[in-house]
Amino acid sequence: MIIQGVALLAFCTLVGAYVGDLIGILIGVKANVGGVGVAMALLIAARYALMKQGRLSEGLKGGVSFWSMMYIPIVVAMAAQQNVVAAVRGGPMVLIAGTLVVAVSFALVRVLGGRSASPGAGS
Repeated sequence: MIIQGVALLAFCTLVGAYVGDLIGILIGVKANVGGVGVAMALLIAARYALMKQGRLSEGLKGGVSFWSMMYIPIVVAMAAQQNVVAAVRGGPMVLIAGTLVVAVSFALVRVLGGRSASPGAGS
């Protein structure tokens, strides 16, 4: 069933790459913008939807979990392909957008992390 996890990851990656390219076209950048993040969000959403429908078998769960753990190195490898120097030369908007995204992400860690904690866990 790991092959189904691979298929799900491949589907999410292809959709993420396509959406990232569309976002790049919409904002006038000749690059994939956010495609890896979209792919990761799709993978999480697909796993949750399958679990909610009761269609997440142990084999599929193992395949998705395996590839979810492998996703961080994949993200790093894909990000390494981006031309950061050319992006920074493009203007200050890149630095402003990057800083804003990191700040929002840090703020959301606390908000989302607080939701998953069980009541009285800190007592």
